[in-house]
Amino acid sequence: MSPRVLLFTGKGGVGKTTAAAATATLAAKRGLKTLIVSTDTAHSLADALGVEPGEIAPGLHLHQVDTQKTLERHWGELQDYARGVLTELGLDEVTSEEITILPGAEEVIALLELREHAREGRWDVIVVDCAPTAETLRLLALPEALDWHMTRLMPVGRKIMKIVSPFVRGVAHVSAPGEEVMSAGERLHRGLLEVRELLTGEHASVRLVLTPESVVLAEARRTLTSLNLYGYRVDAVIANRVFPEEGADEWRAQWVAAQSRLLAEAEESFAPLPIHVVPYLPAEPVGKDALAEMGAAMYGEADPFADPGVEPPLRLSADELALALPGADRADVDLARKGDELIITAGPYRRILALPAALARRRISGAALRDGVLRVRFTAGGPDD
Repeated sequence: MSPRVLLFTGKGGVGKTTAAAATATLAAKRGLKTLIVSTDTAHSLADALGVEPGEIAPGLHLHQVDTQKTLERHWGELQDYARGVLTELGLDEVTSEEITILPGAEEVIALLELREHAREGRWDVIVVDCAPTAETLRLLALPEALDWHMTRLMPVGRKIMKIVSPFVRGVAHVSAPGEEVMSAGERLHRGLLEVRELLTGEHASVRLVLTPESVVLAEARRTLTSLNLYGYRVDAVIANRVFPEEGADEWRAQWVAAQSRLLAEAEESFAPLPIHVVPYLPAEPVGKDALAEMGAAMYGEADPFADPGVEPPLRLSADELALALPGADRADVDLARKGDELIITAGPYRRILALPAALARRRISGAALRDGVLRVRFTAGGPDD
């Protein structure tokens, strides 16, 4: 059985790492075999838990990515090829080694390792502390974007390499990529597609962490729209650092009033998603016991480890494509078709959807964004130009 996978993201500084750690410690305390990992290069999970990576409590394991080792294991052929080309161009070995640790490699490696952990069959719950919002969205969009490029370029690339390889060394004085390099690229491609299948599946969901501040709330609304655009389910919102009303002096009473207005706005913005409120604690919860207490207070009577009770954002029928885009404005949504692909833009984010064969043979008869759902209708006839 697949583990329950929970991803936590939010604007930097809102307490997403603490919320993720509290959820993981609560899961272990309830007897669930739990793994907590991070795609955030800051590695603040160990600091929040007050421990080193490994088994940190009965049933609770903390994993920290070793980028270099995993890079070599997953796609060492690609790294070796890049290093070799740079050496041939005259760069010394140390410089070549540094350059071939690719930007963003650590986050990608974390995703590939997440897939391996899910396959083990060892865990009931896997909690993922993601990077701040913008980085998380880029990372979660990567598998599908890479699939688009690999599907088109890899077959062509193999044919071209067979033709031009004999000339590359003579003209450019560098080695052309061989079969093992192309195969490594395909393995990476397959691995990331499996990651996407895991994270968009029925046992995975994202939790948005925010604080009741106008700027944070605005970003969280945009994040919800973008996550839906890419096909990821959001099943809850966590409002952190909320001032309690009891015993408030004049200064704190003003904060309570301002936060209450913003929480009411959040409930309206994110309905019907539940909002779990975490009070502003007198001190940062550090260590397993403090975090487990915070987790229990955060979720109350709700079961945070049940499968997500929300529909997948993308739904297809014989004549309609429906994509939930909560919070999206008509002015920010654009739709275009190119062959058997539908290009959907929401604000700064774009998704290229490969239409299933049944819809690819039809033309678009209409599209509308109503009540947070983009509905694209298809009718008989050839594809649109």
